[in-house]
Amino acid sequence: MSYTKNPGGPSKGPSSRGPASRNGRASDAAPRGKPQFDRSGKPQAERSGKPSYGDKPSYGGKPSYGGKPSYGDKSRAGGNAQSAGKLYPPRIPRPPRPAPEPINKLEGEGERIAKLLARAGVASRREVERLIEAGRVKVGDITVTTPATLLTTLKGVTVDGNPVKAPEAARLYAFHKPSGLITAERDAAGRPTIYTALRNALPEGTPRLMPIGRLDLNTEGLLLLTNDGELKRAMELPSSGIPRTYRARTFGDITQDRLEELMEGIEVDGIRYGRIDANMERRTGRNQWIELTLSEGKNREVRRVLEALGLQVSRLMRTKYGPFELLDLPRGQAIQIPQVQVERFRKGLKFAKARGE
Repeated sequence: MSYTKNPGGPSKGPSSRGPASRNGRASDAAPRGKPQFDRSGKPQAERSGKPSYGDKPSYGGKPSYGGKPSYGDKSRAGGNAQSAGKLYPPRIPRPPRPAPEPINKLEGEGERIAKLLARAGVASRREVERLIEAGRVKVGDITVTTPATLLTTLKGVTVDGNPVKAPEAARLYAFHKPSGLITAERDAAGRPTIYTALRNALPEGTPRLMPIGRLDLNTEGLLLLTNDGELKRAMELPSSGIPRTYRARTFGDITQDRLEELMEGIEVDGIRYGRIDANMERRTGRNQWIELTLSEGKNREVRRVLEALGLQVSRLMRTKYGPFELLDLPRGQAIQIPQVQVERFRKGLKFAKARGE
């Protein structure tokens, strides 16, 4: 037999029971299912206005939460454009991130980036300036626009996306350049370059080297190479006054007195060449070897001066550059100059610059 709680409290009398049928079951006056009263004794129909368990709403009439439509509301599927617009406002795209501005730091502490990159052996200072002009040098994600940019370190600097290593100690190599090689890293005509021979002449682990000055295709002899762009530039500048010595095999009539006139300089085709110390070494008929020492090193200077004197040059070789000599270094071979000599030379070079020589 089924019982329900009496709002008035428990009672032992028959009035506490609901009407019963003959078979002892609850009559139709009390609906089947769960009780109509909650634990507090109040009818569920009166409880906060909520429906009773026996009277559940359909899905379409179920109250929504947070203003969202119910499953029966088709406005979300596009039935009501105005309602859908309120529920799902259009997404406002974020403005694009501005591109980083190029670096143009000209004030403060540090050294010029062109000088630092040259010292690190990336290229000569002039070539570094071309790389910067082409937008190939960056600090982080920012493009460098001027070689006068000041930096205290090369950390984060890249060239063509490749990180630049910290500069190593300046090294100097002597290479006996054979005739027939171009003094360049590559040649548009496909002719062999000095680097073709240097692959076999230098040991593994040698840093990237740059030639100090140039020797013509048909000129042989001493060619200095370094990994330090700053040292390269200092040794190439005519203002450094570093002497270069050549030996030329010539054909024609020439006297020592005529050669000594070159001490005053000479002008050839509108180009003024400075002092040249020329001496006759030996002569066989009209063939002679002449030694010449000069400090400017202009393009094809020795050949042009000798040709202006009426001589034909059949062989030309450089034997000395500053204090460094070719000596008996075999053709096509290279050796590293002792570091003590390099540092001594650099100190003397700085001292000469300070005196204005």
